[in-house]
Amino acid sequence: MTTENPRAEKVAVVEEVTAKLQAADAVFVAEYRGMSVGQLASLRKQLRTAGGEYKVYKNTLASFGAHNAGLDGLADLLVGPSGMTFATGDIAAVAKALRDAAKTNPFLIIKGGTMGSTLLSAKDVEALADLPSRDTLLAMFAGALQAPLVKTAGLLQALPRNMAYGLKALIDQKEAA
Repeated sequence: MTTENPRAEKVAVVEEVTAKLQAADAVFVAEYRGMSVGQLASLRKQLRTAGGEYKVYKNTLASFGAHNAGLDGLADLLVGPSGMTFATGDIAAVAKALRDAAKTNPFLIIKGGTMGSTLLSAKDVEALADLPSRDTLLAMFAGALQAPLVKTAGLLQALPRNMAYGLKALIDQKEAA
């Protein structure tokens, strides 16, 4: 076996990490020291249902990928047995799934991550996990937009209705007299 094969494999891993970092909306780094293979499989399944992907790379290769993606601060989190969760779409749901998994498994420790080019601490990831889901936020926004329109429609309907009640009262008064 020549030394070129491992080098080519390492280059491929760095390119894969770079591509995943560039494609993801957010990336969370968590330490998994002490977790069994079954626990890691369960974690991957939970994150997949939330729209995330959990991958483990060698820290040096992941650091090179982070550097290539312009996320140099992420390399500081890649110390010890670290896994990366790539989130696309609903970032809050993925952060919530990761936080919930960390609550049930004491071996999983959230270190931080990035959202876009912004470096996140472990507390920032927790704050993201506390946000409502994307669908809930969109529903709240739609409700906020709808409220003034509903009030306006109610006022516009009240004018003719009140006028009709007034005319009916006037007619009833004339008939009674």
